[in-house]
Amino acid sequence: MKKSLVLAMAMALGVTASAYAANPFSDVPAGHWAYDSISKLAAAGVIEGYGDDTFRGDRLMTRYEMAQIVARAMAKGANVDKLAAEFADELDKLNVRVAALEKKSDNVRVTGEARFHFAKYGREARTQRGKREHGIRTRVYLTGKVNDNWNYVARIQNQQWTHDYVGNEETDVNIAKLEGRLGGVNVTAGRDDDVIADGYIYDGEQDLIKLSYGDKWYVSGSIAKLTDMNDNVPNSFKKSWNVEAGTNTDGVVNGKIGYFGTDLGPVGKAALLNSSNLGIWYAGLNFKLGKDFSLDGMYLKGNRSNTAIGNIDDKGWVVGLSYKGAEASEPGTWGLAANYYHQGHGTYLQHTIDGYTDYNSGFKGWSFGGDVTVAKNMVLGITYYETKPMDSAIDVGAEKARVLWSEFNIFF
Repeated sequence: MKKSLVLAMAMALGVTASAYAANPFSDVPAGHWAYDSISKLAAAGVIEGYGDDTFRGDRLMTRYEMAQIVARAMAKGANVDKLAAEFADELDKLNVRVAALEKKSDNVRVTGEARFHFAKYGREARTQRGKREHGIRTRVYLTGKVNDNWNYVARIQNQQWTHDYVGNEETDVNIAKLEGRLGGVNVTAGRDDDVIADGYIYDGEQDLIKLSYGDKWYVSGSIAKLTDMNDNVPNSFKKSWNVEAGTNTDGVVNGKIGYFGTDLGPVGKAALLNSSNLGIWYAGLNFKLGKDFSLDGMYLKGNRSNTAIGNIDDKGWVVGLSYKGAEASEPGTWGLAANYYHQGHGTYLQHTIDGYTDYNSGFKGWSFGGDVTVAKNMVLGITYYETKPMDSAIDVGAEKARVLWSEFNIFF
């Protein structure tokens, strides 16, 4: 820690020259130039030493360690705006709101992301064989501060398809929501881009009202219309609902359990032999296997198997193993992930993966990929998918699908 930094932090907390007569660190003698300042900061809980009662002040700190010190100083009321601005990314990862900076910012915050993707399809279910796909998707987020508890968020999205040389593109506002807190309850109302069961049931836009309570232990519930599904197949779905409870702790094991249900429109009702609704139970577990490895699993069970095309499997499961992961703000970080999928079509509507899942009976298969942060806020990812139908008697003539998906994401 530099001399100027120690003194600046101490002054921000109101240190006097003789505020403390002793300090807890054996390697900071009484005659040291920073003795009094370090004593005050240690007593206030802003700085901590090591397990052997040493301070090691001549050691270079990481940005993350410095962000922890800034966060503790902010909690004590210190005026460290310049440091908070410098370490804003690290403080955000610590879930520390830089309130002083937020108050000085404009009322509307603009952020965004751009994705360049390229996909190569191998032997696939008749329609996509040998296809190459590439395009550019740009998203701009506008977050307007209503008051201390509420924000209004909009997302403008432009999608350009470049593989057909025609210049097809579309622009729309696909997020428009009000979000905030009522007492201890988090509320989201409007159009949102949301996932159900980690995206293994649905990943897409919804017009919804969603309530959630709790953090490390939570419950949530929503009522919605599946906007994407009705855009793709009009009159297929009416309203839907989702309830979920789970944990999000620092422990070795976390889990969730939930139920998704939907009332069907005329098209969806006919597809399920005049059944009026579709429901899916799901339960998932996450295991932290040491510092860098994570093992995930999810089981799904639908309430419908009889359809107009035959009896489909109403059970499904997914298991995945991941190692580390790319952090957009930290160049050089990277990760790997592998998954196996075994899902009857009675357990998903619009799956989250970029592999091929549009089989009538459902799909089974695997994926493997990785990502790396090549520069700050620039992340490259590549994933290979191989899937096939659950029941070849229903998906007659359908073939194994191989998809190589790559994308380059820029955040701003």
